[in-house]
Amino acid sequence: MDIINWLQELAAPLPGWLQSFVIALAGAIPFVESYTGSVIGVVVGLPVWVAVPAAVVGNWICMFLLVTLGAGIQRRLAERSRREPSKGQQKFLRMFNRFGVPGVSLLGQWVLPSQITSMLMVGIGAAKNQVVLWQSISIALWGAGFGTLAVLGLTALGSV
Repeated sequence: MDIINWLQELAAPLPGWLQSFVIALAGAIPFVESYTGSVIGVVVGLPVWVAVPAAVVGNWICMFLLVTLGAGIQRRLAERSRREPSKGQQKFLRMFNRFGVPGVSLLGQWVLPSQITSMLMVGIGAAKNQVVLWQSISIALWGAGFGTLAVLGLTALGSV
């Protein structure tokens, strides 16, 4: 069973307030994040106005903690490493140089979780406050977008 099905099965039988808590925890998981957490919340029966904020808050708290607590570690590791950047690191640097913090925050979730993207940006020298601001916007937009798509999809299927 994959993690998405497990989260749905975990949340489905619970009362609404506990479902919200499970959805917030789901949002904190890299690769699940606010967008999939919102969909899970809607699918298990939470109203979209509850599912989206729960998933967004979980994703945001995890991202904020990792940026705040983990950025220093990431930066020190980057400073110690004098090696040539890997192909993946080079690709990230090209994306960062082309799009900056706003672009990487908004588009980067197609490639990496917001938590990892945030730490990478701060690790290469981006301002922590700017990263947190743009990641917050991105997390909210992705969560709201996918939550809305879930409602529209369930409505089209006649499940809502």
